[in-house]
Amino acid sequence: MSTSPSVAVGAAVPVKRKSRMPARLDFLQSASGLALGLFMWGHMFFVSSILLGKDAMWTITRFFEGYFFFGRAYPAIVSFVVATILVLFVGHALLAVRKFPINYAQWRSFRTHMAHIKHEDTTLWFWQVVTGFALFFLATIHLYVMLTQPGKIGPYESADRVWSDVYWPLYLVLLFVVEIHGGIGLYRLCIKWGWFGAAERGASRRRLKVLKWALTAFFLVLGLATLAAYIKIGIEHAPNRGEKYTPAWVSPGKTEAR
Repeated sequence: MSTSPSVAVGAAVPVKRKSRMPARLDFLQSASGLALGLFMWGHMFFVSSILLGKDAMWTITRFFEGYFFFGRAYPAIVSFVVATILVLFVGHALLAVRKFPINYAQWRSFRTHMAHIKHEDTTLWFWQVVTGFALFFLATIHLYVMLTQPGKIGPYESADRVWSDVYWPLYLVLLFVVEIHGGIGLYRLCIKWGWFGAAERGASRRRLKVLKWALTAFFLVLGLATLAAYIKIGIEHAPNRGEKYTPAWVSPGKTEAR
C-alpha cells in the first residue's frame, strides 16, 4: 500500500509568486543613472562657461550660490547640491555593482563569452563596467572636494585647483571615464526601455548608436577645451594663487555671505 500523499483532482496547486524586487531595483538603477547622466551634461556646460570669459563663469557660479537672489553668495547651497548628487551616485553604484562579475571565474567566463559572440552592445557593457569601477574612485574625490570647499569655485579659484593644486591629471582621466560611461549608460537606457524606437532592430538602433558616439565626441572636445582654458588661467595666475576673482562691476565685500 502506497504511503505517498495524494492530491485531490482539481485541487489548486500553490504557485510561488516571483519577487518584484529585482524589477524595482532595475528601475531605481535606471532612474538614478538617467538623473546622473543629465546632471553630467549640465555640469559640463556649467564649467565650460569659462570659454565665454571669466565674467561669464563667475556669473553662473554666483547664480548657483544664490547671489542674484539674496544679494550675497552662499556656497553652502552648492554643498547641499553636491551632497545630494553624492548620495545619488553612491546609491546608483550599489545598485549597479550587483550585476558585476564578483569573482575571477565569473569574470573569465564573461570575457570568454564576449570574445566568442563579438556583440558590440556586450562590449559596450564591458566598458561601462570598467569605467563605472574607475568612477567610484575618481568621481568620489572630485565630489568630496566640492562638498568640503564649495567657496573655491570660480575663474581663479577653479584654475588654481586645476593647475597649482595639480588636479588636472585627475580631471583629464575623469573626463574620458565619465563621458564614456555616461554615454554608454544613456544609450543602454534607451535600448532597455525602448525609447525612440531603440528596442527595435535596424535603422533606429543604428541611428541611436551614431548619436551616442557623436555626443560623446562633442563633450570630450568641449571638456578638453575647458580643461585647457583652466590650465592656461592657472599658469598665468600661479604667482597670485589663492586670490579670488571678482568682476570690475561687483563690490568685493558683497560677493560672499558672512
